[in-house]
Amino acid sequence: MYDDNPTINQLTQKIDPKLQGQAFDDQKSSSDTGKQFYIESYGCAMNFSDSEIVASILAEEGYTSTRTWQEADLILINTCSIREKAETTVRHRLANFNNIKKKRPGTLIGVLGCMAERLKSKFLEEEKLVDIVLGPDAYRDLPNLIRRAEDGDKGVNVLLSREETYAELSPLRLGTNGISAYISIMRGCDNMCSFCVVPFTRGRERSRDTMSIIAEAKDLSDRGYKEVTLLGQNVDSYSWTHPETEETVSFAQLLVMVAEVDPNMRVRFSTSHPKDITDEVLYAIRDHHNICKYIHLPIQSGNSRVLKLMNRTYDREWYTQKVDRIYEVIPDCAISSDMITGFCSETEAEHEDTISMIHYAKYTMSYMFYYSERPGTLAARKYEDDISLEVKKRRLSEVIRVQNQISYESNKRDIGQIFEVLIEGNSKKSEEEYKGRNTQFKMVVFPKNETSKPGDYVNVKIESVTSGTLRGVIV
Repeated sequence: MYDDNPTINQLTQKIDPKLQGQAFDDQKSSSDTGKQFYIESYGCAMNFSDSEIVASILAEEGYTSTRTWQEADLILINTCSIREKAETTVRHRLANFNNIKKKRPGTLIGVLGCMAERLKSKFLEEEKLVDIVLGPDAYRDLPNLIRRAEDGDKGVNVLLSREETYAELSPLRLGTNGISAYISIMRGCDNMCSFCVVPFTRGRERSRDTMSIIAEAKDLSDRGYKEVTLLGQNVDSYSWTHPETEETVSFAQLLVMVAEVDPNMRVRFSTSHPKDITDEVLYAIRDHHNICKYIHLPIQSGNSRVLKLMNRTYDREWYTQKVDRIYEVIPDCAISSDMITGFCSETEAEHEDTISMIHYAKYTMSYMFYYSERPGTLAARKYEDDISLEVKKRRLSEVIRVQNQISYESNKRDIGQIFEVLIEGNSKKSEEEYKGRNTQFKMVVFPKNETSKPGDYVNVKIESVTSGTLRGVIV
């Protein structure tokens, strides 16, 4: 879904700060073969989570990770196929990676994830950029494909699965701060939004078994992690039935179960589809201090006709009622959103409906994009992409300007308030300051003191704000 995309021209900040690629930290394996891998991830949080699964599989094969791709025996890039810009970026990186083969013959290059499934023939045959192409449901086959590639054959597996969840694999937590971690609870998507390529690149929706999720949460708690984010293309539709008792666990029940693993470990989730978020989920957030008061609720468009073209299964009136209900049950909840400008046939008046929705919902932040047609989607097959790029960008700029204004007004209301903040580490601008987030997912920056350290919870009184950051002092 567009719900998990990187931003256009870095105009907004994504949930995961490692937007433009993440190389994992160096790690050692108990069966060290002397070979090193480098992996770089693009796009949504699910891709970063998947890279941890891939790293775990490689560690079992005796590979160690390196931060330097020029030294790697195996270079992998975990790709996003949501937007054309993401694909262009990946191609440029692959061209850079291929230069190393001239200096280090035998180096293998692989493409993983959504682009692998969609562009396998281009990568292997037309452009000859890679040795391995591996879809998001075939990571277990990576060792076999490596051996084939080492023998001179191209290794390809892009088959999608109706069962694969990687439930029993323990992700290798590389490149993390030891404080926050992802837990993948489901894979795939059954929501056939007309603009979205995800159902075609990640397959049908399936939920991971509840026991393995709880076990992973307990393991993270035991290792000192202070925050977990439950991941899925549409977490609210999570549903798992126990094979023996035939009892079904809903997302609301799972949310409570994870929260009860450790009251001092925060729980977040992403992404929600508005049609599936229930009152039971809202009650779970309201009643548990460690379930963060933050919901990402993508609107995509504020106009009912455009929403119907997008096949979002709700209209403007229904969405506003859902927003009202969230604030009714959780008055201090923060809501963020996704918006697409310039979708097929969108008029100026319909664009204004999206802007008015920002005012109505009082989003604390949004991920904002102009429409990028993706081959194979319903919109590409059925609708004309008839809005000029100039208009798309102008509308996007207007949406961003309004959202920044609403974000700033929201943050101004926090001046004088005291928030519990989980310290993530040093701020980007000064080693004399810490950064962290409050329960509403707002970034807070504050001077260090002598006793606090990353991973601690501290109470911070807000003294000043920008549209994206709260600034304060520990009290």
